[in-house]
Amino acid sequence: MKVFIQNTLTRNKDVFKPRKDKEVKMFTCGPSVYNLPHIGNYRTYLFEDVLERMLEFMGYRVNRMLNFTDVEDKAVNEARSRGFQSLSELTRPNEEQFFKDAQALKIRIPEQIPRSSTSVEQAVDLILRLLDHKHAYRHGRDVFFDPLTYEGFGRLYGLDMSQWPAQRVRYRKDTYPGQRWNLGDFILWHGAKKDDPFAWETRIGYGRPSWNIQDPAMISKHMGFELDIFCGGVDNLYRHHDYNLAVMESVSGTTLASCWMHAEHLLVDGTKMSKSKGNIVYPADLFQKDWSSDFLRFFLLSVHYRTKLDLNDESIDQAWKKFTTLRSLVREFLHSKAGAGDARHENAGPVVRTLLDGSLIFLADDLDIPSTVNFLIKNLEQLQAMKKDKKLSSDNLEDILSSLDKLDQILGFIF
Repeated sequence: MKVFIQNTLTRNKDVFKPRKDKEVKMFTCGPSVYNLPHIGNYRTYLFEDVLERMLEFMGYRVNRMLNFTDVEDKAVNEARSRGFQSLSELTRPNEEQFFKDAQALKIRIPEQIPRSSTSVEQAVDLILRLLDHKHAYRHGRDVFFDPLTYEGFGRLYGLDMSQWPAQRVRYRKDTYPGQRWNLGDFILWHGAKKDDPFAWETRIGYGRPSWNIQDPAMISKHMGFELDIFCGGVDNLYRHHDYNLAVMESVSGTTLASCWMHAEHLLVDGTKMSKSKGNIVYPADLFQKDWSSDFLRFFLLSVHYRTKLDLNDESIDQAWKKFTTLRSLVREFLHSKAGAGDARHENAGPVVRTLLDGSLIFLADDLDIPSTVNFLIKNLEQLQAMKKDKKLSSDNLEDILSSLDKLDQILGFIF
């Protein structure tokens, strides 16, 4: 079965083709652990989790990387404000909570998770190569990347380079608020004084790598310079992923990834979550309101990953009705016996086979989980009616449960 993916890079729904047959290298942007991940972050991690599960079910060998960003302006500022002498004092409790939340939500986590703090020397190596190739330059203690030295800069987002300023402009922060483009040179290395506890002594001086070089450092260190799928949230389309792409390809001269996927925002009552608005929602907040972890997983997957999901009373009610309907139908087949006889009923056979095959068709179409759920409910209701009419055998029932078990290995919310 072919897998179709809506590719951010090409703006088309492409047939997925890895570089090597049945081997997939997939990078999934992990959390910035200066703070706890919120449910919008987990929505992205969940679509990536289902993507990995689906590809593996279809026979691909997936090498997935998820990382922790533990060195950045926000982490440094927060650690300083709280009087910490190391970033780990700030970040490790958040990492531990991430593991707990991921386990509750059945998000599979790679055995090893690289951190920015353990990839500093690799970042330095990339910067030295960029300096040597004239893509980067020093300015005082800092190092900046000049996007005009890289042909095709901004193509992932679709940036209009005709608006680029004639005079050089430098952007020193790791991140900037809002969905905006910084038309100018972006920072790769934050030079620091010797007494800075949040910096390293390296071949390019004392300092720390910027956010813009950290993902390239971790990826190249652990996966090389060529990936098949690059995933993240839609926020990363503003600056970050084009920065990653430019850095990696300027060093390697090869295509970083042919397929890019981005998950849309999760809103709260129509508004984007932000600290200033006080509307950030964490998994623990919903668990305290008696949400089950299975329902939270279902809710975060209930709308297509490329469509905004709004946390409001209406969307919760709609998701709850579908979730309980699906679970009720599954329980009926799980805890009851079919009609007499062991031979598969002739009329039921095609409907039973469609349960799995039809679901996979929707999943292979750009991970269309909402259509998969609708199809499952409709198909199970049809099988339920056949069961009441004694048109299902025990063998049919075994086939149904086998199909549901296989689908649950991908979706993670059926049982």
